[in-house]
Amino acid sequence: MRRSSWGRVPFLLLAVVALVAGLWGGLLRLGVSLPVPSAWLITDHGGLMVSGFFGTLIGVERAVALGGRWAYAAPLLTGLASIALVAGAPRDVTLLAFVLGSAVFLAATIEIAARQLAPFTLALVAGATAWGAGNALWWKGLQVPELVLWWMAFLLFTIAGERLELTRLRRPTRATVASFTALSALVGLGLMAAFVDPSIGARFTGGAFLLFAVWLARFDVARRTVRQRGLPRYIAACLLSGFAWLAVAGALLVWAGAPDPLGSYDAPLHAFFVGFVFAMIFGHAPIIFPAVLRAPIRYHPVLYLPLALLHLALVARIAGDLVPHPAMRKWGGTGNVVAILLFAGSLILASVLGRPRRQGLQPRPAASANAASDEGGISL
Repeated sequence: MRRSSWGRVPFLLLAVVALVAGLWGGLLRLGVSLPVPSAWLITDHGGLMVSGFFGTLIGVERAVALGGRWAYAAPLLTGLASIALVAGAPRDVTLLAFVLGSAVFLAATIEIAARQLAPFTLALVAGATAWGAGNALWWKGLQVPELVLWWMAFLLFTIAGERLELTRLRRPTRATVASFTALSALVGLGLMAAFVDPSIGARFTGGAFLLFAVWLARFDVARRTVRQRGLPRYIAACLLSGFAWLAVAGALLVWAGAPDPLGSYDAPLHAFFVGFVFAMIFGHAPIIFPAVLRAPIRYHPVLYLPLALLHLALVARIAGDLVPHPAMRKWGGTGNVVAILLFAGSLILASVLGRPRRQGLQPRPAASANAASDEGGISL
């Protein structure tokens, strides 16, 4: 690992702390018998996962892409805010740190867009704006069901924007880009409509999510790379399965309307955040971490095991929500946590296996040059 990459490790560790705290809180919410070090683990499970883990992780990636040291203030603020939240620091100050971190993240994203003005960088700006708006609403005292659509838009625009960038490999038509822009506008309209009528806004946004899933399944390069072998096929399997969960989340939002504390809240949110977003992380982690940490990762088919468990457990959880069947929901949610931890362990093992075996041997890249160009470098 190069000396410059060591400086990124503390930021990633902050994301890991937020992840562990968020997963712990999620298990507590499911009724799993665990110690309760802080009540905020339960009430702020969603914020720890979205702004603490996802936001900090993507903040590191964005700072690496920008190349400016000041951009690391974003993951630093959100990571430290996660620790402060769990530790019981003053809530107003802690949530303000999330707002400030997302503001730095937005500034970094705007600078990237200024360097390369394109539809995909504008989508990244839209995502960063949505995250900042959601965090500001959280700081102002709104409950998660009232602001969660903004957090969902943050991750959707971030992921879809990065995937749009890769369509350049196939020279997308104007209609492809125009349809992406139209769908982005539909998401924005849904967010605005939620202020007037939360149920209409949720259904409108859910419909846009469903159409976005169709767009991604139709135009993403994963349709082509899934026919390859090894790492490219694994990444494509993660992406395509994630697109399917995005469609499920959109359909559930259309059906349920405004999120509430019952099953109609749990099902679409976890179809989105677990099925869609974590499938993207599972797929891109073998590329992100070697690029960020300069540590090679050797692909192994064992990576399919946590992916399969993630999806099977999520099916059980959502079925438990809709039936309803509390025990099935509990075991499904627990299975999701096990899948995430199993994936983390598999990734660490793959990193150890990827190290040079003798002094002077150059580390192997995580993927071939073609796979790296097809799958998009270090984006989420």
